[in-house]
Amino acid sequence: MDVRKTNGSFEEFDKAKLARGIHQAYKSAKEYCDDSIVVSIINNLYVYEGIASSEIRRQVVDSLMSINKRVALAYIEKFDADVDLRRKRDFIKDYIAASNAATGSKFDANANVTRKNIVTLGNELYKENNIKQNRYIMCDKIKTLYGKSLADQYLKDLNSHVLYKHDESGTPGFPYCVAISMYPFLISGLRELGGVSIAPTDLKSFCGEFINLVYSVSSQFMGAVATPEFLMYLDYFIRKDYGDDYISRLDEVVELNVKKRSLIKVIDNYFQQVVHSMNMPAGNRGYQTVFWNISYFDRNYFEGVFGEFRFPDGSAPKWETLDWLQRHFMNWFNEERNRYILTFPVETMALLTDGGDDYSDKDYADFTAEMWAKGHSFFCYISNSPDSLSSCCRLRNSLTDLEDKEDTAHNHTTHQYSMGTASVATGSKSVMTVNLNRLIQDSVRRYFLERRGVVLPEGKPLDPKANFYDKDDLFTNYIDKDITEMTERVHKYQIAFNEIIKDFLKADMLDVYKAGFIDMRKQYLTVGVNGLTEAAEFLGLKVSPNPEYGYFVNSVLETINIANRKDRTPEAMFNTEFVPAENLAAKNYKWDRKDGYFVSSKHNLYSSYFYNPEDETVSMIDKFKLHGEDFVKYLDGGSALHMNLAEHLSKEQYRQLLNVAAHYGTNYFTFNVRNTVCNECGYISKDTLTKCPKCDGQNLDYLTRVIGYLKRVSSFAEPRQYEARHRYYDEGKQTENIG
Repeated sequence: MDVRKTNGSFEEFDKAKLARGIHQAYKSAKEYCDDSIVVSIINNLYVYEGIASSEIRRQVVDSLMSINKRVALAYIEKFDADVDLRRKRDFIKDYIAASNAATGSKFDANANVTRKNIVTLGNELYKENNIKQNRYIMCDKIKTLYGKSLADQYLKDLNSHVLYKHDESGTPGFPYCVAISMYPFLISGLRELGGVSIAPTDLKSFCGEFINLVYSVSSQFMGAVATPEFLMYLDYFIRKDYGDDYISRLDEVVELNVKKRSLIKVIDNYFQQVVHSMNMPAGNRGYQTVFWNISYFDRNYFEGVFGEFRFPDGSAPKWETLDWLQRHFMNWFNEERNRYILTFPVETMALLTDGGDDYSDKDYADFTAEMWAKGHSFFCYISNSPDSLSSCCRLRNSLTDLEDKEDTAHNHTTHQYSMGTASVATGSKSVMTVNLNRLIQDSVRRYFLERRGVVLPEGKPLDPKANFYDKDDLFTNYIDKDITEMTERVHKYQIAFNEIIKDFLKADMLDVYKAGFIDMRKQYLTVGVNGLTEAAEFLGLKVSPNPEYGYFVNSVLETINIANRKDRTPEAMFNTEFVPAENLAAKNYKWDRKDGYFVSSKHNLYSSYFYNPEDETVSMIDKFKLHGEDFVKYLDGGSALHMNLAEHLSKEQYRQLLNVAAHYGTNYFTFNVRNTVCNECGYISKDTLTKCPKCDGQNLDYLTRVIGYLKRVSSFAEPRQYEARHRYYDEGKQTENIG
């Protein structure tokens, strides 16, 4: 008689094997095993042709439970351990066969892992165990704070895929991402992080210790680490070594060794030391590169953020030298990318508008356009006042939210900004993302069942003509109500997570916080959203800058925003973010399609924008509108417009688009032109080519942003590679008609 095993194969029913398993359970439980009991259990099994092995185990467990509960539990534990070992064995085989590390990852594919090797395998192998452990700890804390019912609901929300907890696969207790204040670094070096290095005293020690600082901080966070003050501090140490007038002495030979380098060459060498070190894989991050972010400021932004800042020696930053250093670093990094594939730092240019359609510092706006025209790839953040900033891939925070009126003793904590564009520490402690497509479709189906007595068909979009609905009733009493309830639950889950990391902080296990690089109260608990455009298409809405779509977007995001502000406490601030969803977007699409929800056949994953990136009917100007003030005003955690272009534009065209962004209030955006890499000779071009101009080879790869950061397309997970092939790259003709 054949038994169907867990992996789908069949084998002959083996009584002796089953008996050995029961004997082992008795032995593990340290109980005496009577052979007659084992024979009785086996003889009383109901076994038939093709029976599943799981059914046999269920019957054995039921019998043992009635005889000796301890033995039954030992039997279950033994089987679970064997299953875990078999799963890991099978995973190793699949990982070896995978096309790249991202595709081989079962739980959180990440293109930032460039190579697939024994280190990346080791990092992936125990992610399932970490997920179980994280959920156990979370449920335990939720039970303590809110009771068992909500803890059960947390698991239900996760298992139904209406909610996703980011980086569950990491070690329990890790916060998500951070923008640090570097001020403690100038006071005590790395000693408060467990190192031995004292505070840097010159340019050489600063650069060396800075690399160790970023690696040390990143080892205690799951995501990005931003150092907003990096260039300002670098300028400070250059001036300490070479004087406040160093930019007038750049060609002067300052090294007396054989190489006799000039000052500008010395500065470039330090650039290379820092940047190349940051792009090396880190063993304590599963062989990922540290996700490092920096920022540039125009003069007005700089004065608004750093105007009152003072270094430990009492001196102030100097705009004239920092201005030169920012421009020089940006040009150097752009040129360095012609020789090396360098993902980090992710850069953000912060510009202050004049309150209209232009910029207060027009010279820096011109420089920004010039750098895009040179082929450089970076983000731009704009605002009409220096009260909020953004970097990384998304995060946007407000000065008024983060200001701590009680903490004014140290000037380095007076101003609070986020993720790479300011002087102090903030970020996100945790991100939990709501699957809006699933949640909204459930709301709409319930509306039609309760209000119309209609059961909507599975997998089909709503036909507004055939299925009339009262918009106010649908949104107010169903969609908005369900979103509010979901958001309030997420807030409680996030507060539970906040208490978990506070426990680690009290146990002195979060050095970055104890050392003063960041204040936990300054970090957000983030409600992520994904599946918005899919939900809109389900309702029959056209995803474009039209009033109906605008009403839908604002209704959803304002509802979450109201709940965020209502539930805020002194220790828990909430914001909403259009999450990058590098791997989640494909998971949500797959899960929803499998469970009978409508998903569009035009793409294979959910969009992280207010439009679908494959849609050729949405123009460049439309995209600026869709990521402008009319659509993002309630998205307090930020979103980023990734404008995909077929080729680079001129400086004048980019300058026009900067004014378009100011006009529509598009506060965070970048331009993507696929760079070309020749796999034969290593040649890198900032243009999208079909043949290598150096060796005539056609074995090419392309560099573009997977979602936020620049990587080889071949490093993307397979769903993202498919999506990348179908992105629409605009030819930029619309800029010819911009006034």
